[in-house]
Amino acid sequence: MAKRKDARVTVILECTSCIRNSDKKVSTGISRYITQKNRHNTPDRLELIKFCPYCYKHTIHGEIKK
Repeated sequence: MAKRKDARVTVILECTSCIRNSDKKVSTGISRYITQKNRHNTPDRLELIKFCPYCYKHTIHGEIKK
């Protein structure tokens, strides 16, 4: 069966500051959120400010590929 091309897609948001600091030897983790976006209204990658429990502050979370 073919996949439907719905306007709403599920995206994963990942903390950008945890990714930059992942080269440390002590890995605390990476904050990830799951949300939905409208593909027709927002064709580019989504970036939202969310709380990261590993950085313990609000940071930019960017969309990653599944």
